[in-house]
Amino acid sequence: MAERLTTQQVAEQLGVKVETVYAYASRGQLSSERAPGGKGSTFDAREVAELAARGRRAPLRPPGQASAGEPPAAGRSAADPWTTAAWPGGPVTVRTGLTLIENGRLHYRGRDAVQLAAEHGFEAAVAWLWGLGTDAPVSLRVPPATAEALTRAAAALPAGIRLPDRLRISATVAAALDPLRFDLREQTVLAAGAALIAGMVEALPRTAPDPGPDATLAARLWSRLATAAPTPEALACLDRALVLLLDHELAVSTVAARVAASARAHPYAVVSAGLGATDGPLHGAASPLAHRMLAEVLADGAVPVVSDYLRTGRAIPGLGHRLYPDGDPRAVALLDAVARLDGGAVVVRAVAEVEAAAGPAGRPALRANVDLALAAMALAAGLPAEAGEVVFAVARTPGWLAHAVEEYREEPLRMRARAGYTGPRPQQS
Repeated sequence: MAERLTTQQVAEQLGVKVETVYAYASRGQLSSERAPGGKGSTFDAREVAELAARGRRAPLRPPGQASAGEPPAAGRSAADPWTTAAWPGGPVTVRTGLTLIENGRLHYRGRDAVQLAAEHGFEAAVAWLWGLGTDAPVSLRVPPATAEALTRAAAALPAGIRLPDRLRISATVAAALDPLRFDLREQTVLAAGAALIAGMVEALPRTAPDPGPDATLAARLWSRLATAAPTPEALACLDRALVLLLDHELAVSTVAARVAASARAHPYAVVSAGLGATDGPLHGAASPLAHRMLAEVLADGAVPVVSDYLRTGRAIPGLGHRLYPDGDPRAVALLDAVARLDGGAVVVRAVAEVEAAAGPAGRPALRANVDLALAAMALAAGLPAEAGEVVFAVARTPGWLAHAVEEYREEPLRMRARAGYTGPRPQQS
């Protein structure tokens, strides 16, 4: 075990006040853990030594003092407390042991996500991400009383409410039904999260035969998205999609979830924050746009559809990913499963035609990302256009909860950003 220092010891070693130590932690320059018993924090002695060394090379400015010959920053006075050592500069560093994206591959706790999706279902993958191993899959079940309340709430909604909107409503209803939602101990958070994931699916109207009480979450979700019972290949494809979307490092919805957790929001509010970010067309809601485009390609061919997108200045949905310049491995794995569905080969071929039409000779190839793969799955399996958005949100919920558990261990409110004010200056009296 690495040596741990108390806050007072860190302050003495760095020659700063205790408040400054917490400021270092809030900006990600030191990582802290709750001391045994929950009182105070401890810090890694090696990180403290490294920070002290950096400080000797480039000492922090005394409060209110600019460096030699440097005027105060525009819009700030020399005595502005945000420029002092009490609020060190630099971005917040989010340390996470959950997901790594490296060399074009995605890993959950050191394990290749594509391999995990090929070998395990969603419940086992959730257990792995939550640090429980894969031998004891997480039970994703909702208490009967909560399920009944969610069903009543869903039935009271007007007709035509989109499925993703129903997910957001169900998270709010589930929170109101849990009087212990502010218990932020890890075991309680994950137990509430498991019930919430199941409750989100339960709140969607059933459109296919009931798979039974012992069915997997993928089977229960299928009965809310499709109109007929699934084939084994279709169910395996949906299960694979859920595992591949379980987490994706610091995607925008995960950042939103961690910011909420930093303020000590309860897990239902954390999930609500993540769901809010997925409503954007550049994140979780990208799949329905790709679904529409791919449906046009199946009807009219790739070249005229892609040409029309380019002519009108629209981005071609579902192509490219900045973290995977050589192709999104999640999309490759999911499209492989889609190709095994009845009629899936035609849809996968259409995806390849879009890639070819969008990347002519002399230009870098644009590969399908997971949003286009979700759209292909929905089209091949006869699911609605919004199915990809629903799958994305349900799959990502365990990831948001895992990040919340990590964030609850950090100093609170460390995600506080500072604005660069560009408006008019206050009038001087």
